[in-house]
Amino acid sequence: MKTDFALIMALPSESKGLFEQAGIDVHYSGIGKVNAAFKAFEVIQKTGCKTLLNLGTAGSTHFQAHELVEVHTFVQRDMDVSPLGFQVGETPMDTDFPAEISLECSFADLPKGICGTGDSFETGRPKVACQLVDMEGYALAKVCKKLGVRLISVKYITDGADDTAHLDWEENLLLGAQKLLKLYQSL
Repeated sequence: MKTDFALIMALPSESKGLFEQAGIDVHYSGIGKVNAAFKAFEVIQKTGCKTLLNLGTAGSTHFQAHELVEVHTFVQRDMDVSPLGFQVGETPMDTDFPAEISLECSFADLPKGICGTGDSFETGRPKVACQLVDMEGYALAKVCKKLGVRLISVKYITDGADDTAHLDWEENLLLGAQKLLKLYQSL
């Protein structure tokens, strides 16, 4: 499987250099939906991969810190055009893609969840139904769907998406990188 896929993460701090030390090629998108969409497109075009593997961190009020969770659906938690009569999370006039993008799951032993993506570091309850939050996933999913590339996404829960999330995220990055690397090496 490793020959037909590319690995994408948001930031080098999410891998803590462990992937590079193991000789694994990682593509870093940067933070946010625009950076993620651009990098995903670039990686797919450059590598010709059939699967894009997204490993990274997320916050959650539903899952426990230090858990690995496979995303089965991505939604946009910050797309809000409700004053014009649209549902929160729905992109107006985008008839090709629904507000939810579902993925095929690959890891039977991991819990599954809906991830809400937004261009903000979430520290409260999102406006859309989701069990974990990130800042890049929906954009990755949309690019992959448009280009016919499979997306697999596994998130390490670093924090409770609350008022101490920024501190918990920093503190838990190394353990997250270790768990994500172990998962990658199990493929």
